[in-house]
Amino acid sequence: MNVNSQTEPLLQARNIVQEFPARGSASVRSGVTRAVSDVSFDLGKGETLGLVGESGSGKSTLARALMQAPKPTSGSVHFRGTNLTALSGRALLEHRRHMQLIFQDPFGSLDPRWRVTEIVEEPLIGYRAGNRAQRRQKVTEVLELVGLPEPVYGQRWPRELSGGQCQRVAIARALTLSPALLVCDEAVSALDVLIQAQLLNLFEHLRSEIGLSCLFISHDLALVKQISHRVGVLHLGRLCEIGPAESVYRQPLHPYTTLLLASTAGSDRAYDGVEMPAAIHHPVHTARRDPPSSPDPPSGCRFHTHCPRAQERCKHEAPGLRKAKGEHYVACHSPLRDMASP
Repeated sequence: MNVNSQTEPLLQARNIVQEFPARGSASVRSGVTRAVSDVSFDLGKGETLGLVGESGSGKSTLARALMQAPKPTSGSVHFRGTNLTALSGRALLEHRRHMQLIFQDPFGSLDPRWRVTEIVEEPLIGYRAGNRAQRRQKVTEVLELVGLPEPVYGQRWPRELSGGQCQRVAIARALTLSPALLVCDEAVSALDVLIQAQLLNLFEHLRSEIGLSCLFISHDLALVKQISHRVGVLHLGRLCEIGPAESVYRQPLHPYTTLLLASTAGSDRAYDGVEMPAAIHHPVHTARRDPPSSPDPPSGCRFHTHCPRAQERCKHEAPGLRKAKGEHYVACHSPLRDMASP
């Protein structure tokens, strides 16, 4: 099913499946771990799409599948109208220069033997973009853009920078090739709150000034709400809900989304002033039971073993995304319709 952005699509993911060999798990009959299962969505030009879910939900795996690193097991990724899954070699490399990935660890992603200007210039050299003078000019421009003036920071080593400054260098490096899409994989989660706020403001500035699109992955729901136009919720590799950020946070339709919001707030009754529906209060949530895992997920709906609204149908039939209201979609046989306005 297509879940469309309200803006012109830059990226279109269709039925993405990513599988890996299952190791050390005798209970997995198929011998594979399906980390991502049948995920489809669009990302518009100049749009920020937030992706949330627990650890192990498949967020990072999905991001790398979009980047073709590695290619998804099945499904397709169209970027600017080109099917990336059908490309390889130099053709894929040329398209992927417009999609840049920013990692979680700001220190681990930078070569400690290189100075800041060398780190930021590296992609330009790799793609043989411009001559030396043009590359240095571009490096100066992007360092200025991320708030690290080249005369002050250009000759510093990564060890001489703070965590926030290192992440700004990583962002500058990603921007040197003038990408259309940034994939931020927990890009600010390792930083303190003040630095997080500064980088979020930087992302918003880049979006508004140069029309940059962003896939923003995080387990921090408050951060995702602050920066995203739309939000998708992943649970054990499946997209269970996606829609405008305000709608998903104020009127969640999937029981998993509701519980995720409640657990983030530290309470099972409210999140950001929103009363949680009584439908989620059920002994199943306080019972001690092992949570389902990606290597061996439950049949049918992967949340049914912990869902207070589960029916017999949920045990055998995996729900597909269906439109609930406006651009709000949910994959649930019994969604929390009382949370949505008629």
